[in-house]
Amino acid sequence: MKYLVLALLSLASFQMGNAQETSIDLFNGKDLDDWVKHGEEKWYVENGELVCESGPKAEYGYLSTKANYKNFDLTLEFKQENDGNSGVFFRSTFEGTKVSGWQVEVAPPQKHTGGIYESYGRGWLIKPDAEKDKNLKMGEWNTMRIRVHGTSVTTWLNGVEMITLDDEKIGQGEGAIALQIHDGGGIKVKWRNIKLKPIQVQ
Repeated sequence: MKYLVLALLSLASFQMGNAQETSIDLFNGKDLDDWVKHGEEKWYVENGELVCESGPKAEYGYLSTKANYKNFDLTLEFKQENDGNSGVFFRSTFEGTKVSGWQVEVAPPQKHTGGIYESYGRGWLIKPDAEKDKNLKMGEWNTMRIRVHGTSVTTWLNGVEMITLDDEKIGQGEGAIALQIHDGGGIKVKWRNIKLKPIQVQ
């Protein structure tokens, strides 16, 4: 009986671990059915990649998930072409192209990729140390990882930790994940392998 109980406990623990480690493909490589477009900038799928590109109006544009995500570990790859000024928003809500939430910066060199910016709020909350900017490979594929759990946010760029931030206001946030295209025109960024792993709160 003792061994049966231990075996059942072990199985339950294994199943719980697997449930916590199951990742979700936010982008299916085919279409944008699970996303919502905000604004008039260009979002399309090409060769299995999600592409954002400035439109004729050269304004801000966003592509957000239909579902909301609170606590998660997100990884994605991005490739900046032309200007490359973009970002990854989390726990964000939208009114047209006005976004309330937080952005992990994706930008050209020396523009604080991996830092956290609060839109229509406090502005920059934290920027990576300047020497870490060398981890950005402009014009090549980069891997970004974003872990959001409670009040804590940590970002990595190509395997290097960029920032860690603990913030009560972020802890209260609710909303979607979104990709941004900055205003100003001349921007093109490609994305792929957008995978999210929910974090179970104990």
